[in-house]
Amino acid sequence: MILGDVLRALLGGLFRSRRRDASSKPAVAGVLAILPKLSAPEKSKVPSFFFPVFWGTTDDEAVTESMKSVTKKLEGGFYFADNLLTWVRNLSMFDDGPFLAAWKDNVESDSDKAIVWRRYVLACAAYHCVQLEGDFVECGAYTGVGVKTIVDYLGGPAFPKTFWCYDLFEHDGSMANHAMPEHGEGLYARVCEKFMPYPQVQVMRGKIPEVFAGGCPERIAYLHIDLNQAPAEIAALEHLFDRMVPGGILILDDYEWAGAYRGQKIAEDAWFDERQYRVMPLPTGQGLVIKR
Repeated sequence: MILGDVLRALLGGLFRSRRRDASSKPAVAGVLAILPKLSAPEKSKVPSFFFPVFWGTTDDEAVTESMKSVTKKLEGGFYFADNLLTWVRNLSMFDDGPFLAAWKDNVESDSDKAIVWRRYVLACAAYHCVQLEGDFVECGAYTGVGVKTIVDYLGGPAFPKTFWCYDLFEHDGSMANHAMPEHGEGLYARVCEKFMPYPQVQVMRGKIPEVFAGGCPERIAYLHIDLNQAPAEIAALEHLFDRMVPGGILILDDYEWAGAYRGQKIAEDAWFDERQYRVMPLPTGQGLVIKR
């Protein structure tokens, strides 16, 4: 009897301690109210997506016509966009109603529409990371469409994190791999205006890593790097990766793209190898790392 009483007391104390621990994380508890509910897809209906926006061909029109011919011969669940052709896939992004709404509300260009799979990778990573301690960071925010899609997916104005957005917003001659057509006078003001209803979004203009001196989070749950060149991305990693919390997710937008971007993969592989990490390559062209 005495032993049983002792065990009951110990177990009771353990459970009370766990309840106190859970209640001591108000930021995480508050997140639960804004997490989007996953839609229930129809088992017999599989979406397909054909949007011929792609790069790296010698004859875009011929490739488009060829892909039209190919997709007519495929089972449902095919996807062709953003240099990716696949079929017999669930295309889960089109079954997620809250994501679809956020994505459609924020599309501003053909490119935004074509990279829907990439955007859903970010949204799923953000869903995980919003339940962790730490802020959100995007290096290479550009027009802010990607950031706003995630924020709208996870609560809109009620998004519970500080989201830091870094970009030059204007060309300074250092864009190594490709032009950014929206860069130029007025982009910074336009992005700031876009996030006026979102006081938790911090729009930071400047070159990495110098811009971090003007404001940078101490703890990071979510990190998206899309700077299109190795030196800037390595500089961002040097400054930010150690600030990531355990379980935090890093997405490297260009990691698995070849051509002009291959140098980024090579530099990042070496950087992560020194730290005993491997970047997980994704067929979307992105790379994924989970902080331990």
